[in-house]
Amino acid sequence: MAEQGQFRRVITNLTHGGHAILDSADEAEKTAQTQEGLSTRSTVVQESTDIAAHVGTTSFDFLFPDLAKKFPAEHLPQGKQVATVVRALLDLGAAMVETPDEVRDPELNSPIPAIYTYWGQFLDHDLTAATDRDLGINITDEKLPPIAPDKVVEKLQNLRMSALNLDSVYGDGPFAPPAVGKVAVPYDGIKFRLGLLAPVPAAAGAAIPPVADTQRDLPRDDQRAPLIGDTRNDENLVVAQLHVAFLRFHNAAVDWVRDHEPEFESDAEVFRRARDLTRWTYQWLCVHDYLRTVARPDVVDRVDTAEGNLLELDRRGTYMPVEFAVAAFRFGHSMVRGAYDWNRNFGRPGDRSPVATLNELFQFTGKGGFAGQLTTLPSNWPAEWDRMVDKNSQFANRFARLIDTRLAPPLADLRGEGNDPGLADRLKKLLKHLAQRNLLRGYRLAAPTGQAVAEALGVTPLSRTELEQDSSDGVKKALEAGGLFDRTPLWFYLLKEAEVKELGRRLGEVGSRIVAETVIGQIRNDPGSYVNRTSWSPAQGVLLPNGRPVRTIADFLRFAGVL
Repeated sequence: MAEQGQFRRVITNLTHGGHAILDSADEAEKTAQTQEGLSTRSTVVQESTDIAAHVGTTSFDFLFPDLAKKFPAEHLPQGKQVATVVRALLDLGAAMVETPDEVRDPELNSPIPAIYTYWGQFLDHDLTAATDRDLGINITDEKLPPIAPDKVVEKLQNLRMSALNLDSVYGDGPFAPPAVGKVAVPYDGIKFRLGLLAPVPAAAGAAIPPVADTQRDLPRDDQRAPLIGDTRNDENLVVAQLHVAFLRFHNAAVDWVRDHEPEFESDAEVFRRARDLTRWTYQWLCVHDYLRTVARPDVVDRVDTAEGNLLELDRRGTYMPVEFAVAAFRFGHSMVRGAYDWNRNFGRPGDRSPVATLNELFQFTGKGGFAGQLTTLPSNWPAEWDRMVDKNSQFANRFARLIDTRLAPPLADLRGEGNDPGLADRLKKLLKHLAQRNLLRGYRLAAPTGQAVAEALGVTPLSRTELEQDSSDGVKKALEAGGLFDRTPLWFYLLKEAEVKELGRRLGEVGSRIVAETVIGQIRNDPGSYVNRTSWSPAQGVLLPNGRPVRTIADFLRFAGVL
């Protein structure tokens, strides 16, 4: 619901992973020419954007300001070494992605069900949508040198409120007047409108039960575009189906409030109460289920019970940490599978196709075009969520990959990126390669080294032996060539920490700390969050039909009626 003076909270056509800094062409050239050995003019590639009436709501800053003040001493090499470091980062990114014949044995998957990968992606989209002051998004040419931390803070803006408030779901709410020419989240009264599945012939695959429940797609216009608060949540089918679950959870919460809490009488009161219950449940699950699964529980507990917080929000105000956005929270990329046990048509025990490939999960979205002339999700493609949430499954492809320095092959050739025919081939290739983009972005945005962050947290940094442990020759060669054994890119370092210290089963101490401090800190800073309500827990929230509270992500899906 948009209260008076509040911005419109709808973002459309924002491309994946769009953290960027824009300098004008002249500024970019001047910056490049100040770096010795790099006098060649660098270019800026503009990605597709169409931001609906939305302004920057929070700034970016550094979680470790003392390290930022020491730039470039606590960062990757600069000056004459920039070209060498960039080449090493590109080589490192290439070496991190497995080739199809290197895909690991099933027993090397993590114990984390696949849903946690995409809950993390949903959370990321709810927290951050980074762009420059002109509300543009870009990926810079790999020759463009790093930007000093103070410039990053000055120019980088976040199009999301850095709070877990589900503005990516609720948009402006059901009571805001429609904005002429702008996309709005559609409501039917105080419930969300949902999209209907497109029926397909039996030969294409069985309809996914419950067959009579056809409201299992995002609401869309006649061009397949999703009518949701953040269209990045339609970039792959897993996060799209998860967004559907959030819409349905709210709708079920509306019914629950009407049935069990008669003190809320008017539509406005019921809506606000259902929205609060949805938000609080989501926030509680992010801390007590999601974080305690992907991070070290002892670190999460320590952060959750501490009086202070690394964010120092009381002193510096609300902001999104660069170290979180461009490094630590990108750990989920290593968890992405190349294929999933998705439903009975595309997974066990289906006989039409053994799995749903990652490329297919990108194809069966509005942006991917579904299939043929369909404008909504076909009835043979909804998620069967029981395959994604079971922590005791006997099937390896129902789990996420290990959190480590190896990425699935499709992440070297992203289906939806780098397709602009006007781009040079080398830039198309860069846009499609996720690991290379992550490493270059961290360098470009002055993320401190992994060693510097570990020392700032009082944690013994990884040794060279640990950085080399189980690394391929290509990884070791790239680290050596760029001088990166002593000054290691933060994203790679945190993945290696998880790999070496936790066997890839969860984040290590440094990664856990950055992620927990950021997520819990943002919840604490939100006056409307569950931690700022007197003794709220899921026992005071919506209840499942058997009377149990919603305490797991699986429970969340059950209450939403999709599991």
